[in-house]
Amino acid sequence: MTDRRVKRENVVIGPEGTPLTMADLPKPDTVRWVIRRKAEVVAAVRGGLLTLDGACERYGLSSEEFMAWQRSIESHGIAGLRTTRVQQYR
Repeated sequence: MTDRRVKRENVVIGPEGTPLTMADLPKPDTVRWVIRRKAEVVAAVRGGLLTLDGACERYGLSSEEFMAWQRSIESHGIAGLRTTRVQQYR
């Protein structure tokens, strides 16, 4: 019997319910943070694809900014990440 060891890439479930890998994450030089991209980064950290420190370093975020994204999702769902409607969700 042959021992087949397949290297599996870490995968988490993204905000839209689809598999999310490192290749699917926003590029490190992302400037425009739309709701979906923020939610993908939060999902990656929650699922262990990235560490909090790794995400902050990769995207130039402060831990406070990331935690604000996470709290918004926990409190209001993905819609809570809308920057134009911040007051509505507070």
